[in-house]
Amino acid sequence: MTAEMTNTAWGWGLASIDEAGKTLDVWYPDLELGEPPSRNERPNHDFGPLEHDEPDMRGVRRKAVFTVSILDQPITDTADAYLRLHLMSMRMARPNTLNLEGIFEAMTNVVWTNLGPFAVENFALRRLQVMSSLNENAPSTNSPSTPQGEVNVLALDKFPRMLDYVVPTGVRVADSDRVRLGAYLASGTTVMHAGFVNFNAGTLGSCMIEGRVSQGVTVGDGSDVGGGASIMGTLSGGGKLRNSIGEHSLLGANAGIGISLGDNCVVEAGLYVTAGTKVTIHDREKIDAGQPLDVVKGADLSGKDNLLFIRNSVSGAIEARHRKVGVTLNEKLHKN
Repeated sequence: MTAEMTNTAWGWGLASIDEAGKTLDVWYPDLELGEPPSRNERPNHDFGPLEHDEPDMRGVRRKAVFTVSILDQPITDTADAYLRLHLMSMRMARPNTLNLEGIFEAMTNVVWTNLGPFAVENFALRRLQVMSSLNENAPSTNSPSTPQGEVNVLALDKFPRMLDYVVPTGVRVADSDRVRLGAYLASGTTVMHAGFVNFNAGTLGSCMIEGRVSQGVTVGDGSDVGGGASIMGTLSGGGKLRNSIGEHSLLGANAGIGISLGDNCVVEAGLYVTAGTKVTIHDREKIDAGQPLDVVKGADLSGKDNLLFIRNSVSGAIEARHRKVGVTLNEKLHKN
């Protein structure tokens, strides 16, 4: 959280509720930090015709909800979970600063479609009814085989796409399916087609993301996550360990890390360095003196600055060498 941030956030949201009374999602156009106003002093909300008490064709009604979230406490319900995800995508809270305990229990598995969220239960029947209604009301065409109304399934998941809820300024996202709500993308970030940013993860400055940024991972200003590269997060075998990449560092194409990188570091393409990887410290003075080189675990180098990780093409050993300067991104490319 930012320095001036309190442990409370609040705002009006528009909730989608299925016929069983389950909340499928909540969209917050605006949020505030700090203590909420009293009931009599709450600002008005105006969702207009978007809010309706009767179920629509999807079997979904939309209701305005006023949500107050105590950010250092466990998540209480679906509306609370969506508020915290919005805070991160709105850049009002950085990854790993909010209590996300209970988020998977609070969020519902949803069929995400081009027409909005559907409940999983009875989806096939509901889909048929919606498509029949759309075709019935669509203008006629000369081709009877041309579909007039389709329900296209985008995903079956608890987490929706970020850009359907929050569109941050100063970023480029080549494929909206690849960035989940709850991702934090700093201005100057470019997420390419194969890049992926999970919830409670993201970039802290201008970055190139062509690989996978897992849950709990942050990437510092001026750094590049290469195509096919992966950073082990708290949901992918890392447990509670939170890995990160510092500033002006490069994780090469198809490389991976289970440790943190400091500033001005490079991992060569195709190399995966985990906490237990045996790494030889390349020391020129010891080499010249004919002395044995030190071998340490990857965990011992986690977060260290100015390191180049490579695999020796002759011996096959993984080496860490000193690196004086970091990588430099194309400034014109990241002026978003």
